[in-house]
Amino acid sequence: MALDKVVPSAAEAVADIRSGASLAVGGFGLCGIPMVLIDALLASGVDELSVVSNNCGVDDWGLGVLLGAGRIRKMTSSYVGENKEFERRYLSGELELELTPQGTLAEKLRAGGSGIAAFFTQTGVGTQVAEGGLPQRYAPDGSIAVASPAKPVQTFAFGGSDREFVLEEAITTDFALVHALRGDRHGNLVFDKSARNFSPLAAMAGRVCVAQVEQLVEPGELDPDAVHLPGIFVDRVVVVGPDIEKRIERRTVSEEA
Repeated sequence: MALDKVVPSAAEAVADIRSGASLAVGGFGLCGIPMVLIDALLASGVDELSVVSNNCGVDDWGLGVLLGAGRIRKMTSSYVGENKEFERRYLSGELELELTPQGTLAEKLRAGGSGIAAFFTQTGVGTQVAEGGLPQRYAPDGSIAVASPAKPVQTFAFGGSDREFVLEEAITTDFALVHALRGDRHGNLVFDKSARNFSPLAAMAGRVCVAQVEQLVEPGELDPDAVHLPGIFVDRVVVVGPDIEKRIERRTVSEEA
């Protein structure tokens, strides 16, 4: 791993991502999404991607641009609203979906990045999350072509009583794409407030992590206590500048008094 991880362009940073690769992508809605890297991936022409991300952007922004171009084969997500093309492709059988509770998705990514193969959680016990049967892919006629499998459930003495827990497997991916406010040449990253969201977890889960940063600083300029993601998890840094376009999913304003 190179000590100076800065690469000159987004295109170069994603050049080895091939068709069929798996990706963990940071972001929550349109907040903190690595849009420059997503655009570079779109331009590269790769397809059949398997993407792990909280959601899939909107129809014309975020991961939605890859989805609209038919580049994504499977999504592992916790929220699938705000995107009509997502709905159309899923219900028509063009897209596979592994729907996962949000906290479970976060922990699956964290576990994968921490070398933990699986964990038990109470979330989903007594539902199709544990019992199986959630539609993952539909057939063209609307029937369920692929359903989620049942997961192991085990009883543990916990909190003074016996409780059931479902076994969830960790997630690791070939690559991770994240956006950060600030980074140094060693890959240490600082995220901006809520734009941190899933990004550190996605970065940990990817075998190769590519980070786009608005500001690049020299090693030693970041306060170690302010670093949200250590550079050990980051392989490439692309400087995109502070003037990149950032969109808001829904703008709500109050009426004037």
